[in-house]
Formats: sequence, structure tokens, C-alpha cells
Amino acid sequence: MSLHTILWFIPACFALNMAFGPNNLLALTNGMRWGVGVALAASMARLAAFAIMIVITAVGLGALLIASEIAFSAIKWAGAAYLVWLGIKILRAGAPQIERAAEIRTALSMKKLAQQEFWVAIGNPKAILIFTAFFPQFLDAANYALSFTVLGVIFLVLEVIAITLYAIAGRRLGRFAKGKSSFGWVNRVSGSMMIAFGAMLALAQRPSM
Repeated sequence: MSLHTILWFIPACFALNMAFGPNNLLALTNGMRWGVGVALAASMARLAAFAIMIVITAVGLGALLIASEIAFSAIKWAGAAYLVWLGIKILRAGAPQIERAAEIRTALSMKKLAQQEFWVAIGNPKAILIFTAFFPQFLDAANYALSFTVLGVIFLVLEVIAITLYAIAGRRLGRFAKGKSSFGWVNRVSGSMMIAFGAMLALAQRPSM
């Protein structure tokens, strides 16, 4: 794999990493409510989900997902249902009071936030489709395994950068709201957008071969 190919891959890939979707919405929301550190820690589960998808794609199962209407639909509907359920849960959740932020941060379940990141990522079949359609354009056929591994590692590193930027943006938005009695508006906006992402995923069509 040439340096020229890698240099072309990085900006194109980073544009995908920065695309505003349900996982980046979680990073923004978690950064706003709990801080950059918590958002980054929770997002490690997202990286694990993407790593699994990269491996699945590398061994050829990504193409099977594209070809199989049943497999695509099953993952699509499960992912859409989870996003809608998560959005409703966020809408109904009580907003943390600013003066209790430190106490809540101590008590909050990192496992729960990490599970949200993982299931939102793994429940979106479009992620595997991205790896299936996008990565092959940059692969070195003579060194398939090595080049796929290099692209996968670069993708995950760029994903960490994107997560950090969204978490920082969320944290700054949270500071902008400082002085209000609660972050109730965060729940309303985040919950509504999560439900909208679920609806969009439910309407997604399986790509043709």
C-alpha cells in the first residue's frame, strides 16, 4: 500500500467519521452532560463495534449483508427500533441539575453509556456497507490483509479524533448553558433527533449489487 493511497484515504475517511449520525450525537450529548472524558470512555465501545464490523467485512460477510435482503432488514429494523427506544428513554429521563453534576458524574453508569454506544453502532448495517463499498477503493490486492488492517486502524484513529471533537463541542455547549437549572432541553433535542435517526434507518434501502 503506497503512501499516496493513504494520503488520499485519510481526508475521505475523516469526512465519513465526522458525518453527523446517532453515534456522534451520543458523543455530543455525553460531552455536554458529563464531560469530554466520560464521552471518550463510553465511545470505546463504539470503536469495539466498528472493529468487529471491519473484521466481518474483511472476511467477506459484508458482501453477504448487501446481497441478503433478510439479513439487511433484520439488522436495519433492530437498529431502528433501538434508536427509537433510546430516543424515547432520553426524552423521558430527568435532566441532571447543574449543582449536582459532580455527584451525578460519580454515580453515573459507564457501563450503561458504553452499551448505548455499542448497540447504536452495531445496529446500523450502513456502517458495514461503508466498509464494504469504501475500503475496497483503497485496497492493495497484492497485500489484501495488511492493507485492510492499515485502513481499519486509520479509520479507528480518525474515529477517536471525531469523537473528541464532538465531545468538546458538546462540552462547550454545556458551558454555554451554565446558569440554567437543568439540561432538560438537551434531553428534548437529543431524544427527538435519536428518534428521527431511527426513522431514517428504518427507511434505508438495501444497496443493489
